[in-house]
Amino acid sequence: MIETPQISHTKAQLTAFIHLTIARDEIQRVMGPGLSELRATLEAQGIQPTGPWFCHHLSLPATGWDFEISMPVESPVVASGRVKPGLRTAMRVARTVYHGPYEGLGDAWGEFLAWISASGHATGPDLYETYVTGPESSPDPTQWLTEFAKPLTG
Repeated sequence: MIETPQISHTKAQLTAFIHLTIARDEIQRVMGPGLSELRATLEAQGIQPTGPWFCHHLSLPATGWDFEISMPVESPVVASGRVKPGLRTAMRVARTVYHGPYEGLGDAWGEFLAWISASGHATGPDLYETYVTGPESSPDPTQWLTEFAKPLTG
């Protein structure tokens, strides 16, 4: 389900993002339109993404999601509507790649978080999901790749 987790260091990266706080059952309704809005804003400003889009979950409240739909960019975006400029800071993370459909993300995260805990690492409240390949790349969900990163505090 997931590749062997590793500890690595990320580099700082400029981003453009839309912050959302929603009920858990709204995720499928808001993700597509939010991503389209983000892409349209970048296109209108002549800014190209420098990699795949990702979600930065700021915390995991029991009743919903508090997250940012994000794109890495080479130059700062000008705030427009819900789209804001951001920075993904350099950090030390536990990292893995999940192979499979989005419906399996919860179980894959459970496996990954269990590895982090069993390995004795301390983590912060946030996490990152980078959608390396998905439905836009292949109709076969077994070909989809999602990178997980969990910032380490110790």
